[in-house]
Amino acid sequence: QVQVVESGGGLVQAGGSLRLSCAASGRTFNSYAMGWFRQAPGKEREFVAAISMSGDRTIYADSGKARFTISRDVAANSVYLHMNSLKPEDTAVYYCAAKLGGVLSTVANLYAYWGQGTQVTVSS
Repeated sequence: QVQVVESGGGLVQAGGSLRLSCAASGRTFNSYAMGWFRQAPGKEREFVAAISMSGDRTIYADSGKARFTISRDVAANSVYLHMNSLKPEDTAVYYCAAKLGGVLSTVANLYAYWGQGTQVTVSS
């Protein structure tokens, strides 16, 4: 089992940057692919990015390609989402999630463990 806790959200102006962090606990952290999802008010939760167990493979939603970077510090049991050139439409609660096994997925239901989320607000 894995517990995850997100941090790093906040208010930023359009064009700015934020780094979200996800701290995971559990001895089997390296057995999980990790993903970031987000949910804006009145919208469904959507995939943002995912990274493999070892950190050598990543996938991104089209909305974040070239602006977002997911990374992983295996030794620190942490995953990060670096977000640049933020837009007002990036405003959402961002969630970190863990998926057992190595296959990367954009499907939220395949991720077994979720954090409480961190709010990102981008002002225009």
